[in-house]
Amino acid sequence: MAGKGAAVKSGKDLEDRVANIGLDLGLHVELQVKVGRRIWGARRHIDVVLKHPETRVSLGIECKYQGSSGSAEEKIPATIEDIKVWPIRGIVVFDGEGFSDNIKSFLLSTGMAVELCDLDTWLELYFGL
Repeated sequence: MAGKGAAVKSGKDLEDRVANIGLDLGLHVELQVKVGRRIWGARRHIDVVLKHPETRVSLGIECKYQGSSGSAEEKIPATIEDIKVWPIRGIVVFDGEGFSDNIKSFLLSTGMAVELCDLDTWLELYFGL
């Protein structure tokens, strides 16, 4: 099944894994798609954009990896807010042992996040595959 295999070791590795899951499902994949600017002027990028080749339905994916505990998860609420202003629907895909149970619960409670281990099934449902 797509997405299974060796453990993710970095944010780039997670992006690659998400892209490969999309390709395995027959979706068109774009990486680091520029979509305007953040409120402080920084260029906004979507890590991975998946598009169904026939229906043209799109989904943006922000990839978040945290291998050990730390402050990176403090940026997660801002990420969720940023996704809300994307021109397409978006989610966070997360993986890594460093996320606290609290932030995992927060992510899942938003309805805008999926753990990597559940991504292939989630995408099949979203795109009607």
